[in-house]
Amino acid sequence: MTGIDTNIIVRLLTGDDPSQAEKAKAVFKKSVVFIPETVILETEWVLRHAYSFAPFAIHQAFTKLFGLSNVRLADSHRMLTALQWYAEGVDFADALHLAQSQTCSGFLSFDRKFVQKALGKGSCKVREP
Repeated sequence: MTGIDTNIIVRLLTGDDPSQAEKAKAVFKKSVVFIPETVILETEWVLRHAYSFAPFAIHQAFTKLFGLSNVRLADSHRMLTALQWYAEGVDFADALHLAQSQTCSGFLSFDRKFVQKALGKGSCKVREP
């Protein structure tokens, strides 16, 4: 299994550097690939801010990528939960934070938009302190 960095995924999804994009495709063809959650978080940010990808496009790309038979995640269920909440309008980082906190009795945030968007998402209630 081979762990990969954000730039591998970005090259794969954007093809903005044709030479590196081909190398990224080869990695996915030859290897069982592990994608750390921190890489996924950073990739979403890069695609949204640097490449102006819409959340819907990022969700679709991640869903396809994570569905590849040779892709491994630290916790597939948790990541798919975060992706579902992202599709429902929760910021991706917030969705991932909340998905990782489901064993907690609550999650505190000063972000009122997050508190509102997280209503009914999982068993860990998001609230202001």
